[in-house]
Amino acid sequence: MPELPDISVYVDALTARLVGQALRSIRFISPFLLRSVDPPIESAFDRPFTRVHRLGKQIIFDLDGELHLVLHLMIAGRLQWAPPGAKPRGKIGLATFDVDTGSLLLTEASGQKRASLHLVRGMDALRAFDRGGLELDRATFEQFLERLQSEQHTLKRSLTDPRLFSGIGNAYSGEILHRARLSPMDRSQNLDETEARRLFNACRTVLREWTERLREETGDGFPAKVTAFRPDMAVHGKFGKPCPSCGTTVQRIVYAANECNYCPRCQTKGRILADRSLSRLLKEDWPRTVEDL
Repeated sequence: MPELPDISVYVDALTARLVGQALRSIRFISPFLLRSVDPPIESAFDRPFTRVHRLGKQIIFDLDGELHLVLHLMIAGRLQWAPPGAKPRGKIGLATFDVDTGSLLLTEASGQKRASLHLVRGMDALRAFDRGGLELDRATFEQFLERLQSEQHTLKRSLTDPRLFSGIGNAYSGEILHRARLSPMDRSQNLDETEARRLFNACRTVLREWTERLREETGDGFPAKVTAFRPDMAVHGKFGKPCPSCGTTVQRIVYAANECNYCPRCQTKGRILADRSLSRLLKEDWPRTVEDL
């Protein structure tokens, strides 16, 4: 799922191409994309875009007349910029947004069509899409600590909870925890002040560094390789590969449709965390330390 750095770069590119342009039409390929009926989608046509911005992991397109298009890409949704009147991208196409200078193609490379589009009127209606997560680039340490300790969760779950923190998902939470040298299974209310400050600084630094890096890669172009798996990441997607900090083999915990990657030497004091499926299968044969592994 595109997270804060990826969404921020999308917003930059969309702002440069859409603000001041009028939305001429939306050509829907998937009938399940549009999730609202009032106001009717046709009321957005021929209105200029006034702003493009981020709300959590959602992209908000402000239109003249206090109308707002709310786009959530979910896991597999992606955007492409094409010449005016461009055709949809085959079976993965969801919709095409047309302006005079080009076409914005929305695709979703997944059998489960989860991406969503809403059209709402007024700021009160838009605020209903705000999950309340703290924007870390504007937060103080005290605000961060209050959110972190408001519920007793694992650090992994806390960082990815959109009600607590804005724009962080599976990929960047893993990178943040590696930078902070903390286990993904540590409990949010059990950190001392030094550990909490380390986590706060890691959140801000990792998100800023990756946003700057992706902006530099994209330049004046349109983001073409939006992915949760990047070669320069430390642990996310790096199971079985050496940790860039210490060389220890990166381990993982598999749960539901996701996995959590971590370095046992840097983050868990040499302990191998139990995997919900494999560790139960192996029982006493499950390695508990780096040395056992």
